[in-house]
Amino acid sequence: MSFLNVLIFISSFSFIIYGISYFTSPQMKSEFKRFGLEKLGALTAVLELLGAFGLLVGLRLHPLLLVSAGGLAILMLLGVAVRIKMKDSLLISLPATFYMLLNAYIFFQSL
Repeated sequence: MSFLNVLIFISSFSFIIYGISYFTSPQMKSEFKRFGLEKLGALTAVLELLGAFGLLVGLRLHPLLLVSAGGLAILMLLGVAVRIKMKDSLLISLPATFYMLLNAYIFFQSL
């Protein structure tokens, strides 16, 4: 298995967990409330799940890999922007930054 495929599995698994946790964890919903983005929480979770499954299917359908990795990178870029706007610490912003960079890397390596 290639290094890129390992990264794809890591990202996909992580976003499946994040997406599901929005629907099962009150803490995730409270974060969106804190951001003033309550109405976008479910949409964000669904986009995370679609992106995660798109990465996996994208291992066979290359265009879907590009769309999914690019979409997740943009989604996390927006997440980083919200964290900056909220003046969250670097430590709290680190996961969004990591997944933004990870998916951008997957996208560019898959071109």
